[in-house]
Amino acid sequence: MFFDTHAHYDDKRFDGDRDALLGAMRESGVSLILNAGSSVESSRRGLALADKYPFIYAAVGVHPHDAMRMDEGSVPEMRCLLKHPKAAAVGEIGLDYHYNFSPPDVQKSRFREQLELARELGASVIIHEREAFEDVMNILSDYRGVRGVFHCFSGGWDAAKRVLDMGDKNWMLSFTGVITFKSARAALETAARVPLDRLMLETDAPYLSPEPARGGRNDSRNLSHIARCLAAARGIGTETLAEAALLNGKKFFGIP
Repeated sequence: MFFDTHAHYDDKRFDGDRDALLGAMRESGVSLILNAGSSVESSRRGLALADKYPFIYAAVGVHPHDAMRMDEGSVPEMRCLLKHPKAAAVGEIGLDYHYNFSPPDVQKSRFREQLELARELGASVIIHEREAFEDVMNILSDYRGVRGVFHCFSGGWDAAKRVLDMGDKNWMLSFTGVITFKSARAALETAARVPLDRLMLETDAPYLSPEPARGGRNDSRNLSHIARCLAAARGIGTETLAEAALLNGKKFFGIP
């Protein structure tokens, strides 16, 4: 069974068939899904899905793209949302300098506010990082008590080791369909070296469909392609990898 530790089923691209798709997940081998928030509104929608489906949990957070939309009421509302029994993390939060939809200084400020909230509540965080690794690591150095996961990790081994060395096994790395791309051999080589108890699997649905589904809308059923690719690179069975990733995700997010 698979645990998709990062997806966005509140996205409008699922509006036409969301219930039918989610209703078929268990028979497709997907036992758990974590719906990541990208805004306060998105976080509310994720928790509504968690209320509706026993196998869905949710994260509450504001993506760096939407950092400019945060106001003085955002963090208090997030604090309330995180009291929900199926709110499993603060996320996704971080820095993204590729698009700069929000100015870097605003991104950094909002990132810190959400890390403060996570530290206050003892919550784990889901990190989004794109072309901002050094700044993310510098900011995280001020929050050493916080634990988290770098989602959609595609960096090299040196970067991966720096993340893994933070804290006492407090940090995880999560891998998407990117590792199945021929252009991402370095990401796959990194994923193959990560200790088995420090990795998780995700789709980032509806984005980043893996081979051979690349180009279409992604969903959690495609985890099998990601797991198969990574298991082969590690020289272990797909079921062994999927079981380890499932247990890692449940432990990390505090899911019974």
